[in-house]
Amino acid sequence: MVLPRLPRITVEVVFDFVCPWCYLGVHRLQQLRASRPDLPIAPQWRPFMLNPDMPRPGISRADYTARKFGDEERARRFHAAVAAIAAEDGLDLAFPRISRAPSTVDAHRLIRFAHDHGPVEDLVLAIFRAYFTEGRDIGDAATLAALAAAHGLPRDRVAAFLAGDRATDQIHADNLFVHRLGINGVPCFIIDGQTAIAGAQEPGILERLVELAASDAALS
Repeated sequence: MVLPRLPRITVEVVFDFVCPWCYLGVHRLQQLRASRPDLPIAPQWRPFMLNPDMPRPGISRADYTARKFGDEERARRFHAAVAAIAAEDGLDLAFPRISRAPSTVDAHRLIRFAHDHGPVEDLVLAIFRAYFTEGRDIGDAATLAALAAAHGLPRDRVAAFLAGDRATDQIHADNLFVHRLGINGVPCFIIDGQTAIAGAQEPGILERLVELAASDAALS
């Protein structure tokens, strides 16, 4: 017996590249897609700016940590706790390697640009990995161009795009839009435009929500 084909379900991922929970959440979404290829999930990537006023060159990680946490010991405890949870999922969060807190505007712009060349999920994860595991400056255009080239994008065109301001206003507008929707924390997953769930959810939870959305869509 041939089972009916499930309708395509959009999963909007609201995220920022400097959010470790977003890295974990996107990783878990990837795990779900790998384990359930029969679920026709169509990810869409929605920028959320945790630091919308961050200067484009970024600032030193030490200065950022001091502003955010107040003292080094508090930051160390937080980072250790997050890293331990991520390690259970096979992610290496090497916070001591990070030397700069970047603006993520250009990283989000790159994802918008990359949409014209195919799926971007692998590039999204590569940018997360570059920042949290390798300690690279993902606010640097040359770093982003190199990551894009490693995933099949034309380096020269990426570099030219990042050198300009195209799509910058759209990134800020998208950020304002998701805030106006009432999304104040990330990651947030919006399933088929109907159900929103925040946090780095386990794959099984996302799986049930997608299955429910697919069932509802099949009946409508």
